[in-house]
This record gives sequence, C-alpha cells and structure tokens, in this order.
Amino acid sequence: MGRIDLHLHTNQSDGQYAPRALVALAADCGITLMSITDHDTIDGIAEGAEAAREAGMDFIPGIEISVKGDRELHILGYCIDCEDRELLRMNAEFVRLRGLREERIYAYLEEKGVSVSRACVRAYAAGGMVGRPHFARALVEAGYAADLKDAFIKYLSTPDFYAIERPKPTPRVGIDVIRAAGGIAVLAHPVVLRLSAPALDALLTDLVKEGLGGLECYYSSHNPNQTALYLSLARKHGLVVTGGSDFHGELVKRDVKIGMGVNGPLEFDDFDIKRKLYAMRWK
Repeated sequence: MGRIDLHLHTNQSDGQYAPRALVALAADCGITLMSITDHDTIDGIAEGAEAAREAGMDFIPGIEISVKGDRELHILGYCIDCEDRELLRMNAEFVRLRGLREERIYAYLEEKGVSVSRACVRAYAAGGMVGRPHFARALVEAGYAADLKDAFIKYLSTPDFYAIERPKPTPRVGIDVIRAAGGIAVLAHPVVLRLSAPALDALLTDLVKEGLGGLECYYSSHNPNQTALYLSLARKHGLVVTGGSDFHGELVKRDVKIGMGVNGPLEFDDFDIKRKLYAMRWK
C-alpha cells in the first residue's frame, strides 16, 4: 500500500538533497505520500511537487517554522498556499535574516580562532540556504572537528553560538501565518522539548488557543511509550495526528532514514491524512 513521511528536508534549508533528488529517494523507499517541510522556506516546494507528480506520488506542500516564546518550538505547516502574500513576505524575510546570520557565524568562528572559507560552506549548501550542517561539514574538512557531531559540540550548539541566532517570530505569529496561507499548524517532534507530560499538556493547551491543529506523534526518535503519550495528548486536545522522519540526508543526520524510526518503520499509516488535513483548512 505504500508508506508515508510528512517531515522531509531539502537543500533549500539544511538538508542534503535537492528537492527532485529527495523525491526520487523517497520513491525508492516506498513512500507514496510525502511532504517537504524545509526550515522557514518554501523555495523547494514547486520543484518537489512537480517531481512527486511525475513519480505518481501524493504530495503535501509544507514548511517548518522556528518560533520562540518561553522556548524555541518548531511548527510544521501543511497544505499551505505557496502563493499567499504574507507567507511569501515571511519567506523573503527569513532568507534575509539567514543571510545576516551566515555572516555573523563567520565572525563568531573567527573569534574562536577558526577560519573556514565561504566557498567551501556554500559548496556544501549546493545552491540552497546555508545552515549549520554546511558549516559543520566545512569545519570537519578544515580539520577543526573530528566529525559533524564534534563540530556541533565544539562550535555550533554552544551558548556563545546561540547568542548570535537570528530573531524568531512568536508561536502566535508563526501559527497565524500558516493558517492565513490556508494551512494546518502542527507541533513538531515533541520529544525534542524534553518536557514532562503535565508540562507538554499545558503547552498544548496554550498552543491550541493560538490555533494549533495537530501534533507530530510519530517521529524517528520517539519510542513506543512516548508515541503512546503523544497520541493520548492529541486525542485530549482534538489535534490531528501526523508523522515523519525529519530526514535531512545521511551526511547531516546519519541515523535518520526516510520513513523510518529508531525502532523500525514509523508505523504512521493513516492514508486518509491528506484528506483530513485539507478538510481542516476551512475550520
């Protein structure tokens, strides 16, 4: 019957593969319904949608917006209208802010006594948006880190690094942009938040008031107990259940494979999910 993966990244944000190549990989993995959800950009959607159509695959246009209130959250947006004026405005602003951040990262690394060339970093980005994985690969190539994990630990996940992070919208603004573009806002990978069950329950209560419509219950690093908890919270708050691997490519997230989790297949098999998501657009 096929498989589903609604959380995939391309080189238009911090993934390894161009949209068309990602679609081909997904097809080879038996995926029949997919979504490209690049960080803060929709630039890969048109190419991905066309490739999926040519491959006979179902496709849902998506995005993953980083927002920040008391903590940073990632909000997935599904079924978005990529011609929406406000979404396009936000997309352009994110591109501008990421460009400014790229320059700040070079300066930050130089302060640490580290020199990597712009040409090397941008070569790893392969024409897409420059992100931390591209800096990490350049750091490894230049001998400043043993591997990608070491590069993040030493340079790209430190308090000093996060002090130069770009501004992020509030959860309300991110959700409003998704909904104004006809989309459904879904909280991504709750396990990453490291919240207790009561704390996550309280967070979802607040986000539902802001317009949240779904919860990513099936995810590559969720264990069965965590998945069960998230499913129960989704039922409690009336949220649609989604699932995805968060695949970026083996050079970026080595252990994450398309349609797979750490314990085997994602087990997300709601083949009615596309209809459900589009039906929710008008609520």
